[in-house]
Amino acid sequence: MRKPTIQDVARTAGVGVGTVSRVLNNHTAVKHSTREAVLKAIADLDYTPNPHARRIAGGKSYTISVLLPVVTTEFYVRLLDGLETAFQAARYDVAIFPLLDRARLERYLGSHTLAYQADGLVMASYNLSTLFQEGVQRSGQPMVLVDAYAENVDCAYMDNVAGGRIAGEYAARFPGETYALWVETELDHIFTTRVFEERRAGFVSALESAGQTLAGEYKTSFDTQAARNVAGHFLAEAQFPCTVFASADLIAGALLDEIELRGLRAGQDVRVIGFDDQPWAERRGLTTVHQPVEAMGHEAATLLLSRLSGYSGPVRARKFMPTLVVRQSA
Repeated sequence: MRKPTIQDVARTAGVGVGTVSRVLNNHTAVKHSTREAVLKAIADLDYTPNPHARRIAGGKSYTISVLLPVVTTEFYVRLLDGLETAFQAARYDVAIFPLLDRARLERYLGSHTLAYQADGLVMASYNLSTLFQEGVQRSGQPMVLVDAYAENVDCAYMDNVAGGRIAGEYAARFPGETYALWVETELDHIFTTRVFEERRAGFVSALESAGQTLAGEYKTSFDTQAARNVAGHFLAEAQFPCTVFASADLIAGALLDEIELRGLRAGQDVRVIGFDDQPWAERRGLTTVHQPVEAMGHEAATLLLSRLSGYSGPVRARKFMPTLVVRQSA
């Protein structure tokens, strides 16, 4: 059976081939009724575009590069889900580049094939726009920042100061000492990410407003075993009962594991407050600060897609607000 062609779609929808092409490329200059007719024809005919022909005809790669610190944490998996949902709906492929450390970043920056042949660039958590500025000016490649704020680039981000403040205000209600576990990666020593810095600022500010101070602070990486090691070190030094703010649910989960291992009681001996509200948080009874991770990723992709469709207006910032979800751990 002959596969349907773009000409078949055009005839069925009663439009020209150019109009079908604009719909496939998610172009804004198509009336809603026309777009719906074309999409219906595509569905009725079970038409699948030829991606190779589409790239040649459009002079585009139809690929988006996504730079992020790691891909193994639940936060970034969820963030990618939001990004990919929007990009795939617009028929863009996603190329994922975990930076992990200085060496990987330098390899990425040294490759013009990787850095500049994608149609757009997403930077997660770290604002690397100044490193790409020459290439962006040369190629016209738009970029967007997600999970962080910057004045010079479109961004979708969480109000982390507010999130830290919410956690701090809640922690200040409880008797006993208050501690905090922070996330730090190797990239933090190379570039500035304000995500955890802002969470700390909000948390400390809320404690100070309540006339309290942190009894101790500990740092760990995104690695689960490293987080458990730090959690164990903290528990060996803490005065119970106490309250601890784990600045990411990955860290909170490791802390809950170590609490259980030592025969302590979460919510009584150690009150744990996380940040993210990962899918497993409810099952483990984790009190945590909720952030709509997938929605943030989807909005970042939408901002970038609008640039790819011709938007050339001023820089836009989309701020998401956190909420506290109280469960058994605190």
